[in-house]
Amino acid sequence: MSSRAGSRVAVLMGGPSAEREVSLTSGRECAAALRGEGFEVIEIDAGADVPARLADIAPDVVFNALHGRWGEDGCIQGLLEWLRIPYTHSGVLASALAMDKQRSKEVFRAAGLPIVESVIAPAVEVRARHVIAPPYVVKPNNEGSSVGIYIVQDAANGPPQLSDDMPEEVMVEAFAPGRELTTTVMGDRALTVTDILTDGWYDYDAKYKEGGSRHVVPADIPQEIFDACLDYAQRAHDALGCRGVSRTDFRWDEARGLGGLILLETNTQPGMTPTSLAPEQAAQIGMSFGQFCAWMVEDASCNR
Repeated sequence: MSSRAGSRVAVLMGGPSAEREVSLTSGRECAAALRGEGFEVIEIDAGADVPARLADIAPDVVFNALHGRWGEDGCIQGLLEWLRIPYTHSGVLASALAMDKQRSKEVFRAAGLPIVESVIAPAVEVRARHVIAPPYVVKPNNEGSSVGIYIVQDAANGPPQLSDDMPEEVMVEAFAPGRELTTTVMGDRALTVTDILTDGWYDYDAKYKEGGSRHVVPADIPQEIFDACLDYAQRAHDALGCRGVSRTDFRWDEARGLGGLILLETNTQPGMTPTSLAPEQAAQIGMSFGQFCAWMVEDASCNR
């Protein structure tokens, strides 16, 4: 297949975050898919030499396949704006807001979206006492992919013994019971709802290891809940100022009906691996993985 005109795409992957390995997998999958769609693709493992590499390659578009800090928190987006290279996914502000779980909750609350209460507290204090009443969840405020998640179910078990590599300040969030649901937004369209089934918590291994979870798509849930997920995901995407593709995660307590649907967070760089949720949802609306990746390249711009 001949290359598309004006279609040199640099796929940024890897990087220094806790999600490096997943990003490498995402990047390789996307690069292969884009080649299949006729793009000229250069893969870049993002390090300190990214500005020089990009200047040397002079791509028409950067496909951002980075996950975690530096890749989805506004840092690489700021660099790409500075270099005036069109790029995929969300821009500087939306990326920074979505990555900061506490600040994004403030945006969601202002938009009238359902969230659970949370506080930011020093990790040393969280190790010493219950800073809110159990059950609660402790996690970094600015990492993704369920990195560093602790669940405290009962006061009798004592506070969590957080690992030494947790940040100095962490988010402590009221536990939201129920089913794991998620919705992908593609521009101005919320695609569908996936029900994520696991034997335990939907953690890093459940997300990325084969057999770690089962995805029911479209979710077999009441139409009212299905429609609410689509509505809330699009509203969250718009409230944060997201562009391109995002994915919003929910918990739903069936016993409470619509009142039991809680928005957890919005991910501006959804995973693009063989077990990832966003490509599955794109397939449900008739888009192949290659078409999905190509749509993101064609949607790319500066000033996002």
